[in-house]
Amino acid sequence: MKLYRISINASIIFLILTGIIHSLSFIAKPKPANDTEKQLMDLMQNYKMDMGAGFVRTFLQIFNSLSACFTLLCLFGGILLYYLHKNKISKHLMTGVLNIYLVFFGVLFVLMWKLTFLPPILCVTFVFFSLFVSRCAVNSEEK
Repeated sequence: MKLYRISINASIIFLILTGIIHSLSFIAKPKPANDTEKQLMDLMQNYKMDMGAGFVRTFLQIFNSLSACFTLLCLFGGILLYYLHKNKISKHLMTGVLNIYLVFFGVLFVLMWKLTFLPPILCVTFVFFSLFVSRCAVNSEEK
């Protein structure tokens, strides 16, 4: 198989796996290990902040909405890339799509390295570098 096909399939798999793995965070409930963590969890779940315009949310609700957005972004990205690859769009169009992916997932790559922990860092790193290899190899692919 050619480098482009391997890397684009890897990108699709990494995007969908990242979305699936991240969705598991909605199932697992963290258990506080000490009194400080117990207090923190209680505040996250029960303290409601007034966000203005009638919106009153807990920090956990805000955190979950952002977590859902990340999951959906990865799943959407993987499914769209799969659809475009399966329908054999032109090299020019695929190059543009991969450039857009690289901008968004490049920013996400930097944010994950600065603000999160090992599992999401690794997942987004695999996504970004497989997209980068796909972008470099797209013009060498015979269509």
